[in-house]
Amino acid sequence: MDKPVRAADMPYSVFVEAGKTYYWCSCGKSQGQPFCDGSHAGTLFSPLQYGAVEAKKVHFCGCKQTKSAPCCDGSHNDV
Repeated sequence: MDKPVRAADMPYSVFVEAGKTYYWCSCGKSQGQPFCDGSHAGTLFSPLQYGAVEAKKVHFCGCKQTKSAPCCDGSHNDV
């Protein structure tokens, strides 16, 4: 099984806009972290859709090990 690339040691804090859809990079290869740029092509990974219900700051996982994808759950402290 393929493992994702650890893109960062901390979460990416992003202010999201209400009603907008974002696509979180699950493979870790995107140059536009934390969002997908299509770098997963040819892998078993695919982006995860995140629909912003309200405008707020969201902490998107950077280590790609979260169990609460696409949001950080603190897993970067364990790997």
